[in-house]
Amino acid sequence: MKTLKHINLVLMLLCFSFCIAQQTPAPEQTKDIAIVGATAHVGNGTVIENSLIILSNGKISRVLDNSQPNAVTLQAMDVMDAKGKHVYPGFIVANGTLGLVEVDAVKASNDLSELGTYNPHIRSIIAYNAESKIVESMRPNGVLLGQVVPRGGRITGTSSVVQYDAWNWEDASIKMDNGLHINWPNSFSRGRWWLGEDPGLKPNKNYAKQVKELENYFKEAKSYNNGTKKEVHLPFEGMAGVFDGTKRLYINANDEKGITDAVNFAKAQGVEQITIVGAYEAGNMTSFLKQNNVSVFLRRVHTRPNAEDDDYDLPFKLAKQLVDGGVLVALEPSGQMERMNSRNLPFYAGTTVAYGLTKEQALQLITENPAKILGIDDMYGTLEEGKSATLFISEGDALDMRSNIIHHAFINGRKLSLESHQTELWQRYAKKYGIED
Repeated sequence: MKTLKHINLVLMLLCFSFCIAQQTPAPEQTKDIAIVGATAHVGNGTVIENSLIILSNGKISRVLDNSQPNAVTLQAMDVMDAKGKHVYPGFIVANGTLGLVEVDAVKASNDLSELGTYNPHIRSIIAYNAESKIVESMRPNGVLLGQVVPRGGRITGTSSVVQYDAWNWEDASIKMDNGLHINWPNSFSRGRWWLGEDPGLKPNKNYAKQVKELENYFKEAKSYNNGTKKEVHLPFEGMAGVFDGTKRLYINANDEKGITDAVNFAKAQGVEQITIVGAYEAGNMTSFLKQNNVSVFLRRVHTRPNAEDDDYDLPFKLAKQLVDGGVLVALEPSGQMERMNSRNLPFYAGTTVAYGLTKEQALQLITENPAKILGIDDMYGTLEEGKSATLFISEGDALDMRSNIIHHAFINGRKLSLESHQTELWQRYAKKYGIED
């Protein structure tokens, strides 16, 4: 009797797991695909009004202007008539945490951060859940790739880049352990109103001490990696890539002093690949950032100004200020509900169009530019021959939520399912209440 109960329990758990699991990842491409007649937004500023794009063995083999004579025969291919539609490279989420948390209130499903202050050896990729129901809900908006970033502590750990249709983290990985992340000390802090303190901004009395501690840690790590390494020190081992140039250093900083000090600190440590994350006050520092070859992951566009004397539209127009200043900039979704907000990435880019950027410049903020910063631009970020066939076909302008209606999407040439638990629920209740598509 007890055995029977155990069997029933196991069967119930299996049924539950099947109900909540992600769809099976798409099969490998076996036949060439031709996308004909769409307006192709290449991702580097180029637009082909009447395009012919051929996908072969998971890569883009041809990108042509279909209005010009060509010798390509489509007879043996699967032909997609995309006249009147638009083709885009897959959008890329920078500085995201998709796949690290499933339900915030369930501790067992939260791998967002690790205990401790200095965790350069923590690898976010091994905690990435490829079967997350949140991850699959990104694809219907054209968000197909992302950076998986740990949070917490002064040095939070290393990030990796993944694609959003995989069995496990090994299959999902595109570029592993390619960035180290730091939370720069705040030069100013707000008073603790609940203790009766003035809630306004005031200098952080421990700022210099915190910077010095970080400097000492870097020096010790550099000394270790240049030494004989008689004893293994995992945290210092995790710092090696920053010094030899194989890892980019991502520094979370928002105020001018913090950004300036962070860049000067990294340069003094011999770090060449530097990206500022957040960068709220970076609009006043474009010359400094460009001079030091520093790129930016710009904080979520759909937020309010930080200070009462800031322009009301500062978060909306900051991207244009950086682009006009010649800074390599990409958008990121961090903040409250950042995992859900990742699906709104194209609409953040669309908002920057309303505040000065062209549509193709805005598109670069979520395609070519993040690909360059993440070091995956050799295969992703633009629609070019020889690159991965990671792209999608939209009914209209993909940066506009009214016309971002995805018909087909591909990752490495594999045609994806655009269904998710959300679309299934919509179809269920639309049928119940007789709502027409």
